[in-house]
Amino acid sequence: MDLTQVPLDRLVCSPDPPLSRPHFPRRTRSPMSKTPGAPTLKLVHGASIPLIGLGTWPMSNEEAETAVVQAVEAGYRLVDTAYAYGNEEGVGRGLRASGLPREELFVTTKLNGEWHGYDGVQEAFAASAERLGVDYIDLYLIHWPLPRQDRYVDAVKGLAKLLEDGRIRALGVSNFKPAHLDRVLAETGVVPDVNQIQLNPGLTRDAARAYHAEHGIATQSWGPIGQGGELLKDPVIVEIAERYGRTPAQVVLRWHIELGLITVPKSASPERMKTNIDIFDFTLTPDEVEAMSALDQGEAAADDSDRIGH
Repeated sequence: MDLTQVPLDRLVCSPDPPLSRPHFPRRTRSPMSKTPGAPTLKLVHGASIPLIGLGTWPMSNEEAETAVVQAVEAGYRLVDTAYAYGNEEGVGRGLRASGLPREELFVTTKLNGEWHGYDGVQEAFAASAERLGVDYIDLYLIHWPLPRQDRYVDAVKGLAKLLEDGRIRALGVSNFKPAHLDRVLAETGVVPDVNQIQLNPGLTRDAARAYHAEHGIATQSWGPIGQGGELLKDPVIVEIAERYGRTPAQVVLRWHIELGLITVPKSASPERMKTNIDIFDFTLTPDEVEAMSALDQGEAAADDSDRIGH
């Protein structure tokens, strides 16, 4: 069995049962609010996360507010932000303006490096929740490991406390390498629900995906269609897109789904949002997935999380 594949029993198509927590103020729902969203993946601590969501870097607060409303209308239920993006307030306003009850939305944000540590996590969480206007966060990620600080293990312990207290529904990390995860598992015993890493057909991260699958960690892709648009011009991807009558971006996003990955493409265009999520009525063949994966440029092409981050 290919270790990069997610067990089928973790894929579900129904939302989690409603939580016994306060909702956003109810407003009149838009006509599209009943649009079926993406299938979801069951995480190790029990939450179910949509397989595709809206990324919001580098939107301003105003852009994020508008984009979130439009994304929800297009069927998105997962919205990804971070303290470092500077748009948590706008994301929160967009979530409230969407008209959906809180439990139908999956909100991810991320912890910045200055708050690595058990107590720092509690402080940062409270500030992010206030900016978002929520009383719980669905998925809270450590944005980068910052190994030179050597405090990410304590940060995981802080996340575990939030999970225990019901203030988050899932905990995770971002840009962690297997060596960082080894330390987390050995020193805390906590299995992260998610590791969000730079990943696309030009950067397949095979070793990381295999490690995640072995330990029950879901892989989430950032930069899922590459940067600068070059990946979408590749002849392999263009040919497959033409074969299905799809856009290159749809084919690349479908590649992520075929591999059992969660992805958060960023777009401020309503039409592109609709196109990006419209990928669940076709499939790629194993040969097509393999041909796209052969575009991998190797680990050296990834941002090095031992040297950078925030």
